[in-house]
Amino acid sequence: MLTPWVGRIIFANVVIFVAGLFIPGFDDHAKIWGALIPSLLLSRPWTLITYAFLHQGSIHIFFNMLVLFMFGPRVEAQLGSRRFFVLYFVSAIAGGLLSYTTPYARIVGASGATFGVMYAFAKYWPKAQIFLFGFVPLEARFAVIAMVALELYGGMRGGGVLAHFAHLGGFVGAYAYLRLLDIRDRKSRIPAKLKAQRASRDDLHRWARIRREQMHEVNREEFDRIMEKIGTEGVGSVTAQERLFLDNFSERAGAES
Repeated sequence: MLTPWVGRIIFANVVIFVAGLFIPGFDDHAKIWGALIPSLLLSRPWTLITYAFLHQGSIHIFFNMLVLFMFGPRVEAQLGSRRFFVLYFVSAIAGGLLSYTTPYARIVGASGATFGVMYAFAKYWPKAQIFLFGFVPLEARFAVIAMVALELYGGMRGGGVLAHFAHLGGFVGAYAYLRLLDIRDRKSRIPAKLKAQRASRDDLHRWARIRREQMHEVNREEFDRIMEKIGTEGVGSVTAQERLFLDNFSERAGAES
């Protein structure tokens, strides 16, 4: 099932692509003003975002949206919608910035952003099996390593129609952003004993008020899993990411009440 931002991003990409097929001149005009040309970035800064919503053809958009559909919902459920939104666009922007290696190329496509989502999936579920290129079974962590190697090789060779360094930029942006989140989470931790005591009095009370019935199906499954874990292993077993997930929804419930 699609999560909120995964659904919105896929919808936006498909609408823009279909408009390019049926509205005369739309695709040409969009790529003139929306494609990323690194050498013109200072005069067209918006293209660091808009290029990620334009595609060269049906195969290009199909595979980018397929990657987002396969990996995005679990990543958004893990991070929360706000952090997923930032992850996606940080990856897109980093992909655009790394494209300075080809300053006069006209770059379009969501590959940098979706590669960032793929990296996040591999970080949180490194041993999950995925099929690289649709038919090569690999653990997610090894699939990312293979993709990095292939993109480095393609980028160093130069030529071709793929923006290899934009793809690598997606990995770099996702790594940097998730690393920053890890550092912030570690700094915000308090001693485990005190954290457990506070959770027993405060956090559990807030989490119990979360309106489960208003959650998206994917988030509801994650909520049930965490609450069952608390019931069997205790509140001290909750990880920083799981606590963040619950806090995001408890804050939302508090704002709505």
